Amino acid sequence: MISIEDFKNIDLRVAKILEAEKIENSDNLLKLTLDLGTETRQIISGIAQYYQPQDLINKEIVVVYNLEPRTIKGIESQGMLLAAKDENNLGLLTLDKEIKPGTKIS
Repeated sequence: MISIEDFKNIDLRVAKILEAEKIENSDNLLKLTLDLGTETRQIISGIAQYYQPQDLINKEIVVVYNLEPRTIKGIESQGMLLAAKDENNLGLLTLDKEIKPGTKIS
């Protein structure tokens, strides 16, 4: 269990996917370029088995904005998208209405 104070430290934001591409020499990884309102970031995500890059363009997703960057396959990932996965499928957390990129989720 985490406290409500710990949870408040997680900065979740709306991001719009501008570009998506497969990462060379990887079956699972996609590089996503995101609009976060005041800036553009890239994240690396292991969702290539579930989504074609072209199907992700313009989707509004939820990302962890204040996650420390890390390097995956030599490419910096500047956040993490949120998704749900069961035994058979994976689904991105998306919005049911258009919301301005960069909007904080509360």
